[in-house]
Amino acid sequence: MITHVATTDATVTDTEMTQEIHQALAERELTPGEHAVDAGYVTAAHIVTARTEHGIELLGPAGLDTCHQQHGEDHFAQSAFAIDWQTRTVTCPQGVASVSWSDQHKSSGTPIGRVHFAAQDCRQCPLRSHCTNADNGKWGRSLTLLPRDQQQALDTRRQEQLTDEWQQRYHIRAGVEGTISQAVRRTAIRHTRYIGLPKTHLGHVLAATAINIIRFDAWLTETPLGKTRTSHLANLDPAA
Repeated sequence: MITHVATTDATVTDTEMTQEIHQALAERELTPGEHAVDAGYVTAAHIVTARTEHGIELLGPAGLDTCHQQHGEDHFAQSAFAIDWQTRTVTCPQGVASVSWSDQHKSSGTPIGRVHFAAQDCRQCPLRSHCTNADNGKWGRSLTLLPRDQQQALDTRRQEQLTDEWQQRYHIRAGVEGTISQAVRRTAIRHTRYIGLPKTHLGHVLAATAINIIRFDAWLTETPLGKTRTSHLANLDPAA
């Protein structure tokens, strides 16, 4: 069932709406214990805030801990480094400790920790080809860390989402996608018939109400679930 409808300009990103949605649900005492979302609504801050302020487990995939490649070689991702939050030091895969940790802020105001390794240590490291290419004369490899609670929540989620258990748990998201698909097919919700945000929002509320009525009726009448649609292109495949 659709319980909250938010309409924004096209320039508003999904990540900007997560907290607003949770706050709106909290004001109506409709906060769920678990909220299944796609990757666009998940950041480390959202995971922590949803849990601590609203008691909501934000169920969605976080961005992967990626690293770049050069000459076909993988470089060390952040997870390869051991973080000691008490001593504010980071140890690299070669066992060398960082020499600098400073508290800074992004241009957006987000607090971060900037960690540096000594340039001399990095230059003579036998694993340098798998690490950074930075060589500014002062620092070697650098890492950017989120505040401790956010960084740990992010690291935990990245590990969880690789497991079969988490993948099975996240399958519930298919129901959300089915609701979105139904709204698009039955109400053409991706296109507005009105000019202006207030009128467009009213159209969205009416569309959501219609979908709720359709789904409630299907439940009462025990209407069988529709089969997954096969595209015309897939129908051309003899093996399909």
